[in-house]
Amino acid sequence: MKKAKRDLRAGKSPTTAAGEFVREEIEHVRRGKHGARSTKQAIAIGLSKARRSGVPLKPPRSGRTSERTRRSAERDYETGQGRRQPRAPSARRARASTRSLEREGRQAASRAALSRQARRAGRSKAT
Repeated sequence: MKKAKRDLRAGKSPTTAAGEFVREEIEHVRRGKHGARSTKQAIAIGLSKARRSGVPLKPPRSGRTSERTRRSAERDYETGQGRRQPRAPSARRARASTRSLEREGRQAASRAALSRQARRAGRSKAT
């Protein structure tokens, strides 16, 4: 959070500040704190954490991602901006999602997987 705040103060874009959270999440997967089904999932977790902790990263526009993802991002954004009370999921649900993430693999954070994801993202932006 400290690095993200510093980026925002320096006038950098919210995506740059959110990058710090994504980097942290990739490290969690690499160090074995939990896994991820895909690189996209690891990135999404990082972006969600960034939004919830106050980085003013707008949710994706309609049609860019699934409606479910967009709604979740909207809720995270409002929570981070103080427009919504943060509510933790029930202990049972939190434990279930943590355990399912722990069962996932670690390959999503490998150099090759990140490189593949970056190339795909770049290609889709170019069109």
